[in-house]
Amino acid sequence: MNTSLLKAVGGSVIALGCMAAQADTITVTDIADREVTLEAPVERMILGEGRQIYLLGALESDAPFEHVVGWRKDFSQADPDNYASYAAKFPEMEDIPTFGGFKDGTFDVEQAAALTPDVVLMNLEAKAATEDAAYDEKLGQLGIPIVYVDFREDPLQNTIPSMRLMGRLLGEEEKAQAFIDFAEAQMARVTETIEAADPERPKVFIDRAGGYSEDCCMSFGPANFGEYVELAGGDNIAAEIIPNTFGNLNPEQIIAANPDHVVVTGGNWDAYVPGGDWVGVGPGADMETAREKLEGLTERTAMTGINAVENGNFHAIWHQFYNSPYYFVAVQRLAKWLHPELFQDLDPEETLETLHERFLPVDYQPGYWTSLNEQ
Repeated sequence: MNTSLLKAVGGSVIALGCMAAQADTITVTDIADREVTLEAPVERMILGEGRQIYLLGALESDAPFEHVVGWRKDFSQADPDNYASYAAKFPEMEDIPTFGGFKDGTFDVEQAAALTPDVVLMNLEAKAATEDAAYDEKLGQLGIPIVYVDFREDPLQNTIPSMRLMGRLLGEEEKAQAFIDFAEAQMARVTETIEAADPERPKVFIDRAGGYSEDCCMSFGPANFGEYVELAGGDNIAAEIIPNTFGNLNPEQIIAANPDHVVVTGGNWDAYVPGGDWVGVGPGADMETAREKLEGLTERTAMTGINAVENGNFHAIWHQFYNSPYYFVAVQRLAKWLHPELFQDLDPEETLETLHERFLPVDYQPGYWTSLNEQ
């Protein structure tokens, strides 16, 4: 063997040795308040939900799929526009094995074990189903730990701890803290203004996935978008009716509450409801079509005679703000709709664009919201 090759081989062995030396056994407390011991930085992970890439992408923007050996296929169906953007930049992601869900009982433990993951990252809302199906025990017997994160059940409470937890698992604590600092600063631009001004709070109905089905109407209780409304200076009409994060109102309840604003959450859901009445906002959305469909939703029985329709305060916003670490952008957009006089200098679109430029792997595309009042 020649000297150059010996040096190259020797250098590789030393490099591998250094990498191995950097791996430590750590114990973390996850969002389900469980202590989990594992090797970190994590080299191989399974994403229990594809949209966890929203977290991962903010920490490893140069190579967000480098450590992903398997994932659930919901990302391509629930957010096909962002999926396409990621796939165009990281085509290798389409070769990652996909899994069924823990909640619907279609997760394949043997398939997961064959990929030798260091950890399975799960969303908090799947915990009960995971335990009922004994997935946690089966994976534990194979030496595969589960770590729970959450940016859906209680995003205001759990997104930042989830981001900090992910930073520790990946050895990206500084990037995690930079994201956290940005998120908190952007939130403060709304919450400090609302606290100081103490404005009269308009009544708001969040129409969760309006037009997705013929039934009316899904909404949010005191958490998630319901809490976004309160932080933005509004009064969520479902807060006292829906005890949990998600639930339903009937048309009579909405008409009786007479909301001043209606905010429909929407997305491109052709994979679920082809040609449905849902409002297809999101990156690169067709705004003319989105506005037409939004206007069509004002004609439902539940919207009869309410102030929001009469005054044109009928809006649509990207549904995945409910299930991503970008919640602060939604709070800014709501605040600007509810109190335009207080937030003349606040530009939620600029915030979202800056988020992409500083943290995210894909370029910003407009289209995340629209309104019938054009404000």
